[in-house]
Amino acid sequence: MNIINAIYNLVKNPVVNVVSYYSGRNRANNAGDALEEYIKDLFANTFDMSETARLEKINEVFSYLGNNSNPPDAMLRGGDAIETKKIESNGASLALNSSYPKHNLKSNSPMISSACRSAEDWTEKDMIYAVGIMNGNQLKHLAMVYGLDYCASEECYSRIKKTIKSGVEAIPGVEFAETKELGHINKVDPLGITYMRVRGMWGIENPWRVFEYVYKRDFTKSFNFMCIINETKWNTFDNTDLITSLNDHGFEIRDVRIKNPDNPARLVNAKLIMFSLD
Repeated sequence: MNIINAIYNLVKNPVVNVVSYYSGRNRANNAGDALEEYIKDLFANTFDMSETARLEKINEVFSYLGNNSNPPDAMLRGGDAIETKKIESNGASLALNSSYPKHNLKSNSPMISSACRSAEDWTEKDMIYAVGIMNGNQLKHLAMVYGLDYCASEECYSRIKKTIKSGVEAIPGVEFAETKELGHINKVDPLGITYMRVRGMWGIENPWRVFEYVYKRDFTKSFNFMCIINETKWNTFDNTDLITSLNDHGFEIRDVRIKNPDNPARLVNAKLIMFSLD
């Protein structure tokens, strides 16, 4: 299973009232959980299955399912990693907290759990960001974009992180503890009883703003879907005919040129995939 299957399943199963759909099946308690369950169903094609059958299929499709504290949210067995994000307004940014944007996911990253690292035999996975805008119970907009097309390479962010960390550690007269954060400073005060944690709080503009030069939402529609896949990644899939042959109302694939996140002066060929409901 891959993103092509997910797009096909979305067109055939456009569940936009996701909160009611998943709370009725006792699978979600809020909009964020419901969106995550919908993304799982899109990739695994587990709509309307019994809970037992669904769990078996999800186990077959995914090698890892994470949580808010352990990104990514999911890893396709032998395929890409997926990070699902919910926002509540059309212009809102994505809060990534202590984890900077991921061009791709590496098995040696200190930010992932040991369960993720050992979930399968892997070294590096491309990262899919699945971003949904919820209006109450309704999923109004959904975007799927690859980190490769969305954000810069790891060196860009790690350089900033290392520079800040080095600056913090250069403060004289205090004690530092080992931490995955930017710094953990002990004995800040004369009594040696106060400590300070220094954390990075990362965020990134949402995909609709980042790619507004090639795609604009139609706000008269009840639901809009957008996906961008660069040509190199597109050519790795052997099932693209699954969606190129779709003739459903509101579905369209268009060739576009997008900016390389590491060098915006260089344009990259890509597929823009769109679907909307009246």
